[in-house]
Amino acid sequence: MPTMTVKRKIIEIDRDLCNGCGLCTTACMEGALELDEEGKAVLVREIFCDGMGACLDVCAPGALKIVEREGAAYDPTATHQHVLRTRGEEAARSVHGAPVQLHGGCPGSRPMTIEMGCPGSRAITIEREPASDERTVPGRSELTQWPVQLHLVSPLAPYLRDADLLVAADCTAFALGSFHRDLLKGKKLVIACPKLDDTRGYVEKMAEILRLNNVRSLTVAVMVVPCCSGLVRMVEDAARQSGTSIAPEVVVVGIDGRIASTGTPGTRAALC
Repeated sequence: MPTMTVKRKIIEIDRDLCNGCGLCTTACMEGALELDEEGKAVLVREIFCDGMGACLDVCAPGALKIVEREGAAYDPTATHQHVLRTRGEEAARSVHGAPVQLHGGCPGSRPMTIEMGCPGSRAITIEREPASDERTVPGRSELTQWPVQLHLVSPLAPYLRDADLLVAADCTAFALGSFHRDLLKGKKLVIACPKLDDTRGYVEKMAEILRLNNVRSLTVAVMVVPCCSGLVRMVEDAARQSGTSIAPEVVVVGIDGRIASTGTPGTRAALC
């Protein structure tokens, strides 16, 4: 069967900048990168690259970047088999979108295939202590503008002028119970999902927001999952393109609902 070609995000390697450290080959959970006979990083096969860019976070010389171009579609099944063969079963469980077969207890039952490989989409049960008071106490909303989705927000919206801006991954408000009190209070909000949104034009729009509005501070809130590092990179790129001196602060929210870390964009190394 011929390999399907689509326009998508995929890794691109600048061989002149590559220093052969090999850190990208281990950072890529899909095993899409290896060092060739000259000690330079190369793409093993296009179908093994999911385009999420986890390898970018460890490339000190900046030899890697994500581009959008025509290429073979990412194949999670083939990638899972590749990692299983080259790195073993434990590593294969972390492959993005890898199919895993579950067998029911009944003899002869048909196995059910689900996707569990990506840490960002893996099914997890979070145990919590029951609340001492069964009544729900309404919390104060700190949202002071509408809309909030990046596709819908206009760079010319008057509420953005001289604003403290919070760019938040969609899931953060659901995971962090104190989102309004601890992150949103006093800020204007833009939300986006680097994995599920059509992110074409996001960097340019955020750069325009920063360039036109004298934004006073910039905070990026993301979940502690690999795909969220894409939002940090987009905001960093937007800050550079805007021509302003603003530097984003990164807040990483754990799946357990706690703030895992805060700091500069280098914090994205914590996105595991």
